[in-house]
Amino acid sequence: MRILLLGRGIIGSAVEKDLSERHEVVALTRSTNPSVDVTNEESLKELFASQGKFDALINCIGHVPFGAFGELSAADYLTGFNGKVLPQINLSRLATENLNDNGSITLTSGILARYPIAGAAAASMANGAIESFVMATAPVLPRGIRLNVVSPSLLEEATNFYAAFPGVIPVSSHRVARAYAQSVEGIETGKTFIVE
Repeated sequence: MRILLLGRGIIGSAVEKDLSERHEVVALTRSTNPSVDVTNEESLKELFASQGKFDALINCIGHVPFGAFGELSAADYLTGFNGKVLPQINLSRLATENLNDNGSITLTSGILARYPIAGAAAASMANGAIESFVMATAPVLPRGIRLNVVSPSLLEEATNFYAAFPGVIPVSSHRVARAYAQSVEGIETGKTFIVE
């Protein structure tokens, strides 16, 4: 299986390590060749034109602002939408033509879709929007293409965020990577894979 993987952070690197044991994984970021900027629709179009056909797309890139509710402006919420939601919608729209029949798209949301913390209203909005998009879009994709989203909890490696998530037991990036494998290698669609 040929898989395009966007992102090489903690999660992306773990996904690449797991899936590359069994598949051809092409990991892409702003600094790879070819490079990709998920916030730029033209960059996405160029990427898909250069890559030809593939079997799966995984996105592990997304950026949202944090701040106290009274301090977040309309522009901050728009930044969250443009940094995490719209790129994943565009990836789903534009990748469909290049995906082989019965291929898959896996997006990324996160714990903030279901667990509130101070300063994370824009992030929670973005994560919830992605999960709703997947639920509504998966049933209408053509040619057996599947669409899912992985929603990881607080990562063990993200020790600087522990204090913001009281009572939450962190999960390993390996466990999170296995959820992406389940999405890519399994048969489910329209699902949010929650890793807690």
